Amino acid sequence: MIEPSRRVALPAPVAKIYEAVEELSRLYPGRPFTPDGHLVGSIGEVIAAEALGLTLYPPSQPGHDAFDEHGDIQIKMTAGKAISMYATCDRLVVLRVVNPHEAEIVYDGPGAIAWESAGPIAKNGQRRISLSRLKTVALTSNLNDERGTNAGF
Repeated sequence: MIEPSRRVALPAPVAKIYEAVEELSRLYPGRPFTPDGHLVGSIGEVIAAEALGLTLYPPSQPGHDAFDEHGDIQIKMTAGKAISMYATCDRLVVLRVVNPHEAEIVYDGPGAIAWESAGPIAKNGQRRISLSRLKTVALTSNLNDERGTNAGF
């Protein structure tokens, strides 16, 4: 049985960033203030490492961001509804910011399954997959392990 999405606490400095984003969005409706790029990627990597006991590679490691006793892991984080990938990976962990104080581990499983389930390669060389599709992939693939996550390792 697959455990529902798991929530993890965001460190106080990260929570302050997302609180500021919420406040700016309230003050200026319709204007996007979503943190993105390297900031979100680095936040996702440290959150996943702490929540799942991963060891991070140095920044800009090709293909994977971290590893554990089971192998290499690529980490993605978003506040949106989808992620993009340039290639498959051994294991994929996807987090979504759900509020200024928490992120949800949406997917923790084989990268190949996510890659094969993603849309076609776009002009920028990336394939996109929605978080709802990732959740469905995890459920239909019956991914589960002894840690209670849907890693399949």
